[in-house]
Amino acid sequence: MPDPLTSESPIPANDPESASREVNDAYQLITNEVHKVIVAQDQVLDELLMAMFCGGHALVVGVPGLAKTLLISTIARTLSLGFSRIQFTPDLMPSDMTGTEVIEEDKTSGTRELRFVKGPIFSNVILADEINRTPPKTQAAMLEAMQERQVTAGGVRHLLPKPFFVLATQNPIEQEGTYPLPEAQLDRFMFNVRMDYPSEEEELQVVKQTTAGQEQQVKPVLTGEDVIRVQSLVRQVPIADHVVRYVLRLVRATRIREASKKPAVVQDYVSWGAGPRASQYIVLGAKAKAILSGATHVMPQHIAAVALPVMRHRIITNFNAEADGVTTDDIISDLLDRIPVDSSDEATQRQMDAVMRP
Repeated sequence: MPDPLTSESPIPANDPESASREVNDAYQLITNEVHKVIVAQDQVLDELLMAMFCGGHALVVGVPGLAKTLLISTIARTLSLGFSRIQFTPDLMPSDMTGTEVIEEDKTSGTRELRFVKGPIFSNVILADEINRTPPKTQAAMLEAMQERQVTAGGVRHLLPKPFFVLATQNPIEQEGTYPLPEAQLDRFMFNVRMDYPSEEEELQVVKQTTAGQEQQVKPVLTGEDVIRVQSLVRQVPIADHVVRYVLRLVRATRIREASKKPAVVQDYVSWGAGPRASQYIVLGAKAKAILSGATHVMPQHIAAVALPVMRHRIITNFNAEADGVTTDDIISDLLDRIPVDSSDEATQRQMDAVMRP
């Protein structure tokens, strides 16, 4: 499994203040443009931009009418990058997305040869709209592109452009005619972003803005080189070993079959826990949160800020959780409250033993 924490474009180390200022400038440029079109949804926008700044993919889950597609397409319009929208339907074939080989004849020589015609996946920003409405065969075609940043056709590898990230949408309530994403594909998404209804005041602004007859224009503010630069700066944010070990304790506590002791909430409600990719993405997401907060290094509160979107789709609950109405967010929040940051001293170890059940 490729290490998502490995930087593909290292740059000379900057001082923390200038690095933070550079990343925050990019963040402000994008958010100012997006808010010309999108009202509120600040938390969703923050998580999508953090995923983008980390080079990861994001899955946005929300009921119809919350502007999931509009938000993602607006973010794409703020970037001077290639953008493709793929509408996932039950009859969508893998070649419709990745591309296909066609026979091309040279009229002068009469020879024929196969030529690969690239599909819409060959772009920088991919909007995978209603990704759960396409069959598993087409969903599986996304795995290689999302993880390896390449497409293989006819035994030939075709590299995808850089930067590359998939922003997908999913409707959680209408399940007829859908194909739930397998855990292997869900694990490729760095964040699972939940989009909720706006408040009354926010909805008032939405109605007034969208019925006024004046369309706001969004302009590109970042280039591909700018995005890659920001991704490199995010990866340079330092994190102490004890904070990394806190992340490991948090993630490993969800694995019910791994340890002799496990938290009571995990033993009661979890079937399968999060894998190593969760630890990697929590650290990387916390680095993005830290630098956007103006911090010079990752602190425990940055871990807590990204734990929910990173882990909520990597934990599989059992029947007891469904019967008791316990969600993965409830389980993660309980672990964040109970698992100490530092397990080095004796008092903290006693606290750990108290939340674990043999």
